[in-house]
Amino acid sequence: MSDTRAASVHGPVPPFGVHLDGGGVRVSVLASHATGVDLCLIDVVRSAPGAEPRYTERRVPLTERAYGVWHGYVPGVHEGQRYGFRTYGPWDPAAGLRHNPAKLLVDPYARGIVGELDFGPETYGHVAHVEPVEPVEPVEPFDGMQTASTATTAPTAPTSLTGVADLARTDDADQTSLPGVPRTRTPMLGRHVVGDPYGPADDRDSLGSVPHSVVVGPRHHHPPVRRPQVPWRDTVIYEAHVRGLTQQLDAVPEHLRGTYAGLAHPATITHLRDLGITTVELLPIHAFVPEPHLVTKGLTNYWGYNTIGFFAPHGGYATAAAQAAGPGAVLDEVKGMVHLLHEAGLEVLLDVVYNHTCEGGAPGQHIGWRGLDNSAYYLHDGGSPARLVDVTGCGNSLDFSRPRVVQMALDSLRYWAQEVGVDGFRFDLAVTLGRDRAGFTSNHPFLVGLQTDPVINQLKLVAEPWDVGMGGWQTGGFPAPMAEWNDRFRNATRSFWLSDPAAAAHGRGGHGIRELATRLAGSADLFGHSDPPLVRGAIASVNYVTAHDGFTLADLVAYEHKHNQANGEDGRDGSDDNRSWNHGIEGPVPADSLGMEIAPLRRRSIRNLLGMLLLSAGTPMITAGDETGRTQGGNNNAYCQDNEISWVDWDLTPWREDLLATTQHLLRLRREHLALRVDGFFLGHPQPEDEPGQPDLAWYDAEASPVSHEQWHDTSTRIVQMLRRERRGHDDQEIDDSHVLLVLNGTLDDVHVTLAGRGNSSRAWTLAWDSAWEHPDDRELAADGGPHDVAAGTRVHLEPLSMQVYLAYLDHA
Repeated sequence: MSDTRAASVHGPVPPFGVHLDGGGVRVSVLASHATGVDLCLIDVVRSAPGAEPRYTERRVPLTERAYGVWHGYVPGVHEGQRYGFRTYGPWDPAAGLRHNPAKLLVDPYARGIVGELDFGPETYGHVAHVEPVEPVEPVEPFDGMQTASTATTAPTAPTSLTGVADLARTDDADQTSLPGVPRTRTPMLGRHVVGDPYGPADDRDSLGSVPHSVVVGPRHHHPPVRRPQVPWRDTVIYEAHVRGLTQQLDAVPEHLRGTYAGLAHPATITHLRDLGITTVELLPIHAFVPEPHLVTKGLTNYWGYNTIGFFAPHGGYATAAAQAAGPGAVLDEVKGMVHLLHEAGLEVLLDVVYNHTCEGGAPGQHIGWRGLDNSAYYLHDGGSPARLVDVTGCGNSLDFSRPRVVQMALDSLRYWAQEVGVDGFRFDLAVTLGRDRAGFTSNHPFLVGLQTDPVINQLKLVAEPWDVGMGGWQTGGFPAPMAEWNDRFRNATRSFWLSDPAAAAHGRGGHGIRELATRLAGSADLFGHSDPPLVRGAIASVNYVTAHDGFTLADLVAYEHKHNQANGEDGRDGSDDNRSWNHGIEGPVPADSLGMEIAPLRRRSIRNLLGMLLLSAGTPMITAGDETGRTQGGNNNAYCQDNEISWVDWDLTPWREDLLATTQHLLRLRREHLALRVDGFFLGHPQPEDEPGQPDLAWYDAEASPVSHEQWHDTSTRIVQMLRRERRGHDDQEIDDSHVLLVLNGTLDDVHVTLAGRGNSSRAWTLAWDSAWEHPDDRELAADGGPHDVAAGTRVHLEPLSMQVYLAYLDHA
């Protein structure tokens, strides 16, 4: 029978979550289809020091209800209290209803989460059991990887509940203290859980098998947030992983490596500042858990795109001391990290994953959202039986046509901005967040909320503009003030410098210069369509050549095929569209082999890619470790490799030191010259105070003639010059009158190019960088021994597959 202990009222809905208030807590949770909800207060009992914990539980019914939200005030609850929820109501999976009071549920708004997730059948809402996986060979785990122990027995599946049931709370459970429940650790290596997600509910208690929510109050003892507020046109993003960045950095004390504190250590900050980046974008630090299929293989989720809590920081990235002190201390460490990065002038963006949760598809675990309000949180197909719609490739998709889902994401963003002080967000699979019943729309309420919320719209907002659903590719389709990852830039850059030359080496054609030039100039074709036109500017294009998923920069020039065997999926995972070039030999080349002759060519290709990335119009993003030639051994999908495959290697050989110096030099050029960091789009006509024949952007061929229509469309055209005139600064302190000329040779031959500029500028050109140089100091060792200042019209030599950068100053006229 149904539990009707709480009458439906139409009063105001309190803020979601569990919040300290006087001598107790205010509690509010969405469970619109439930007939009852308990707040479960959990205490840890240990029989002896070091013994496995046991848990006791006191259930407090929530007696107030408004618009599907259960709420109330519970006295005597303080910071650090563990808790969860249990729901009562119909178990009718065919209708999308999955209430099962045997399962303790994580609060979607929990500020702290502790404990590991077990992967046994107790964590599933439906009846399930463990079976061995055949004939998969377990992957040998690396040190430091989360692993499971071996086992020989499997629990049997109960058969106590059948059919469609209404799971109502029994009166004798009210306000009682349950016996101690042991912590569950089900051995899952080589085994998996199977069951019918549309079958009966499972009656095994999950208290000892799931993480617990923890009450965490506001942190008032931290300094006020003072954001660096780096202008978009000056922004250089550095995508990094909290653990991977410092796990092998010897300059960081061992107990701090791989932690929030380690990321903010002076040694880490010194590297970031010396490099010249402005903004650190962190892979997900929302609390997350591994996927069951990884645990079966002895692997773990390294990247973190499997969220269990959108308000709680991931405890595993905190120092051991903070973890021991509890979630409040973990949050303090995160806030301290952000503060120290701000003090160094560095912004912090968070990669956030609001498109799906850790509960997986219909056969997945029963941990939080699924048990609270399955049909309200998750996108379903509207059929019978109710089936999840997966536009994320992760088994489920949060339903952003639902106001409470939109609210949860906006509340989470506001919390991390105001409480933690972060400077912005990168939205994973952002198209999912803009889907209504008809598909993606740039006027979606969530996207409108990002634009209009007075807290969120002051931050940097970056969309990953795709998902895997119908109409999922939307690059350029998001509204201002959002920026977007530009996959067209990545593809054009890789094609021009890698896959096209690889094809040319075998007598095949390439793509010419048209697509590359469009990306170099800021991708106005993608980001210029707005009302009014062009208001987003080139800064809306987040340019990248590599990211966390895919080959590293060094692997792009050493592998033509992915090598993902360590992931345990027989090479099926990871993209096959890599547009890479191994330069004739797959993988590393032994130092004493004849194949070493290709090593300089590989290094030059890396420099070409970096040059394109850092000197193009738009907002560049560097992947951590690319500046020092990090390799993943050809693995282009290292999401499950929490080991040396993924961690940044700080033991630099001479060529990697040279590459670091080159990256620093290119970023210095970008920082010092306004023509290399523009707000708006180039318009192809003169700026104010310039002459009619002096457009802000002009393109020339190898003979310094304007590129013709035929050349733009000729795929054999592989040489181009890009001239950008000086840009006006926003104030009197920004004075830079230099023109910039990029000269690209995408052929396999040495070429002589006539430097452009006649009729546009009378200034002399100074060679600032040549990608043929192993180190920027090679400028002083130029082979011709001649002057570096040359007039427009001068013939200059370019090595095969190389680029040069020239500057022209007013005092050189």
